[in-house]
Amino acid sequence: MNSAERETAIDRYMPAVEAIVERWAVGKPLNPFSNKANGYYRLTSYLLEYLIEHNAFPAGVHEMPEGRDRFNNIEPSFPVDFDVVVGDASLP
Repeated sequence: MNSAERETAIDRYMPAVEAIVERWAVGKPLNPFSNKANGYYRLTSYLLEYLIEHNAFPAGVHEMPEGRDRFNNIEPSFPVDFDVVVGDASLP
């Protein structure tokens, strides 16, 4: 995939990804520095990259990778059940 195709895919999938991750984030503890749920950006990145690569939503439980916060502290991995998170969302 060239960079133009990638940008087109990002533009196509990002609204769906944001809506799914926003639903997932409801009730999760907020990171005081970003005012987003802990893991928000890792899940957003993971789901977007998965959609770009597979042109389909992930199914079942996937482990989000470890991350690093803005102070370079390790943030632990966490499981996400995409069957629940994606729900009845459809691809654009």
